[in-house]
Amino acid sequence: MTCSSCSGTITEMVSQLSGVSEVTVNLLGNSASVVVDCKETINLVTETIDDCGFEGEVIKVEPVSHADNEDEVTDGSRTISLRVDGMFCQHCPGKIMSSLEKLSPEITFIKSLTDYNDPILELSYKPSLPSFTIRNIVSAITSVEPTYFKISVYRPPSLEQRTRTMQVREQNALLQRLVFAVITAIPTFIIGVVYMSLIKSSNSSKRYLLEPMWNGNASRLQWAMFFLATPVMFYSAGLFHRRSIREIKALWRKGSTTPIIKRFTRFGSMNLLVSTGVSVAYFSSIALLALSASQHPSPNGVGQTTTYFDSVVFLTMFLLAGRFLEAYSKARTADAITALGSLRPTEALLIAPKTSSDLISPPTPSSKGETDSADLEKGDPTSDGGVLSTQPGFVASKVNVDFLEVGDVVRVLHGATPPADGIIVSSSDGAFDESSLTGESRLVKKKTGDRVFLGTVNKSTVVDVKIDTIGGITMLDHIVKVVREGQTRRAPIERIADIITGFFVPAVTLLAVITWVIWLSLGLSGALPSDYLNIAVGGWTVWSFEFAIAVFVVACPCGIGLAAPTALLVGSGLAAKYGILARGGGEAFQEMAQLDIVVFDKTGTLTEGGEPRVADCEVVFQGSDGSSRWNRGTVLGIASELESASSHPLGTAVRHYCGAEGASSISGSAFEEVPGRGLSADFDGLECSAIIGNEAWMYEHDVMINDFISQKLEVWKTEAKSVILLAIKERSEEESHFRVAAIFSVSDPLRPEAKAIVRCLQDQGIGTWMISGDNEVTAKAVAQTVGIPATNVIAGVLPHEKAEGIRHLQQNGTKRTLPRWQTFFTTNLKRRLNDRCVVAMVGDGINDAPALAASDVGIAIGSGSDVALSSASFILVSSDLQSLLTLSDLSRKVFNRVKLNFLWALVYNLIALPVAAGVIYPAGHARLDPVWASLAMALSSVSVVCSSLLLKLYKEPKTA
Repeated sequence: MTCSSCSGTITEMVSQLSGVSEVTVNLLGNSASVVVDCKETINLVTETIDDCGFEGEVIKVEPVSHADNEDEVTDGSRTISLRVDGMFCQHCPGKIMSSLEKLSPEITFIKSLTDYNDPILELSYKPSLPSFTIRNIVSAITSVEPTYFKISVYRPPSLEQRTRTMQVREQNALLQRLVFAVITAIPTFIIGVVYMSLIKSSNSSKRYLLEPMWNGNASRLQWAMFFLATPVMFYSAGLFHRRSIREIKALWRKGSTTPIIKRFTRFGSMNLLVSTGVSVAYFSSIALLALSASQHPSPNGVGQTTTYFDSVVFLTMFLLAGRFLEAYSKARTADAITALGSLRPTEALLIAPKTSSDLISPPTPSSKGETDSADLEKGDPTSDGGVLSTQPGFVASKVNVDFLEVGDVVRVLHGATPPADGIIVSSSDGAFDESSLTGESRLVKKKTGDRVFLGTVNKSTVVDVKIDTIGGITMLDHIVKVVREGQTRRAPIERIADIITGFFVPAVTLLAVITWVIWLSLGLSGALPSDYLNIAVGGWTVWSFEFAIAVFVVACPCGIGLAAPTALLVGSGLAAKYGILARGGGEAFQEMAQLDIVVFDKTGTLTEGGEPRVADCEVVFQGSDGSSRWNRGTVLGIASELESASSHPLGTAVRHYCGAEGASSISGSAFEEVPGRGLSADFDGLECSAIIGNEAWMYEHDVMINDFISQKLEVWKTEAKSVILLAIKERSEEESHFRVAAIFSVSDPLRPEAKAIVRCLQDQGIGTWMISGDNEVTAKAVAQTVGIPATNVIAGVLPHEKAEGIRHLQQNGTKRTLPRWQTFFTTNLKRRLNDRCVVAMVGDGINDAPALAASDVGIAIGSGSDVALSSASFILVSSDLQSLLTLSDLSRKVFNRVKLNFLWALVYNLIALPVAAGVIYPAGHARLDPVWASLAMALSSVSVVCSSLLLKLYKEPKTA
């Protein structure tokens, strides 16, 4: 595929198939995803793609809800594919299967080894460390023939690997044809240009070339050009011819549902334009050659020389050069996922019992005789005969990362990357560079119990890490998956390109025919001066053909089709580099670039949210009977038990506080949580029920709050603290009702960068709002601290009310004031949104998910809940709000580059097509020769791709 005409053709043809509900074609990824209702439709899909002139291959078939994991881990079991290289006879598979069956009866064989020519073995097993792991399985296989068998984990080529293979194959095919065309162009240039234009007529070699050859008046030069151009026509340019023929056959294939009118108004691609231009030049030259050969030899001994064979050679050479540069440049736009994949190490240092050391390949022995602790600090894994000294009974040895299990402990040396996600179990603290995942340049300190991730780098002392995630579900794998999905989602502006390129080829074809007819009519009617006709053979017919050929060749829909996807692909890669995952793809970038309002959640977004703490606590409940059972420990125990059912950061803070203050151990039942309000539960042992939550939750349960408590709460709220109330209802009371038992204030520190980020957004003309389930006084106090106007605060709302608040701002919010020159470009795009505000929501919790989904751009903090992440258009892997400023700036840069690319591609065609058609010819006989037209076309598409690649020079903005 070369442009959006190609992807549009595939999308249209496949969408017409019965049983196909969704088609997404990724132009730059050379891939497509198709949703079908049954597997029988799959073969029909690939046949249709082949009929369209392309080669389709099924990579994977899976249920729509399938989780894309490389190694599936379910209920402790692991499914894995192994490749056994080195089998040399028909008995090898049987010996291997027998060895594995003896090893453990718990191994389930999904795909057994039956033929030594098929080395893939798929099995499922349940690891049991340290006695039974994948390393035992590998050892059992290699023990059959240790000399010959080599075992590796088999993974089918990823989409990126397949894409890169296709790109290399395409580049090689273009390069071979280009080299042949260049070699042919050298004698063509010497004969057709040097001898004809620069050598004197008296030169014997030139006179020899101009003499008629064989019978007729065709000169040796004409015949030489014919022999040079013919292989170029059918080999070098054959690539374009074959694809254009397939496109036409697909359009007119039997059973096609495309209306007849549409077949004439929307067809073809760049291949058809190129093929038509080159073919017209070649076959018109054949006609001129035949005409010259049928004439009697000229009396002056000089044969005819007029042909376009040289144009065929140079046309093809320039077109192939442009296509090759375009293919090479497009391949470079997709480096983001490749760069992420390169972060995976190939080996790990496994801490294992000495009894299992024979299952691991040890490092090369050191010349030193004993362990040097300094070597460990420097990252030298060699000592003690190739085995690292560690705790008694254990050794550290090198092992392939594919042979690790969940629960394995690995040693991460200074400068090394963890082989998988895990938890630090060593007593030494560490500092990790997480910039490759989060974009955060500062080192992140880690201590025992903290998580570390595959793709990060240990920048401090040696640490031991217990693996807790493998098999394609690490954080790095999640990032790759999100980036990959985002790159397939198209921006609305790309639909403009689809419409233009859909009608482009028919329009250019019509323009070329009209151009030829007009010039031919003017020439034959005598309306043109005689000095216009500057060729000796063919007359006005051939003379006017040059204009038509130039129109065919100079037209370039590729630039229009590549304007958006190349810029968006580079943009998503840049976003990933700075720790931003673009789940929403091109559409999210477009919305973000037109942003009017940013709405922040409070807890965990403007505040740190990670470890809020209880700042104040008042226990005021004594019970109706005044008994000692209602002491402080009991009340705090009830609060702790209630909050144990909540994952909210404020609830966690209360639970930790109660535990530290000596809360009693109390069991509750019938827990119920209402997001945005609080929790309730029954405590049968104390014969009471209790609720805990915010003031609104208390009011809903008719809890009376006296003046003392009310004054305390107001003071805390003005200090920007969140307040939590505990109320208890005793069952022994005649008129049972809830009474306040304790009040808590929770201090959640503001993010240090929040104020600067809010100011920068406001400086850009973007409105800033805050929406929170917390009380109005606390919410406004936080807003005032970070610089959000008090009038822009929506407080005390439930999750579904947050979504309603977002929709209200979309319809009634204030639009961002744009410079006049930007208003021109955004007017039509705003009209698509019914001229309403574009609103982004930034949040991190489950209660933010409805608002994230309702907003035009949902932005989730990476440390947030899975529900919030799945509802977001963008994910900020780093919790630093600096990423939000980077996202806002990058989105505008990317979208501005898309508009620049579109503008350049459109202006090029609007100028080049009239010039090629001969509009300026009357002014000094200036015309665009087909050869130079092909060069201009090639440079047009290449310049669009290069323009997108310039985005890689982007630098993130810094706050003052």
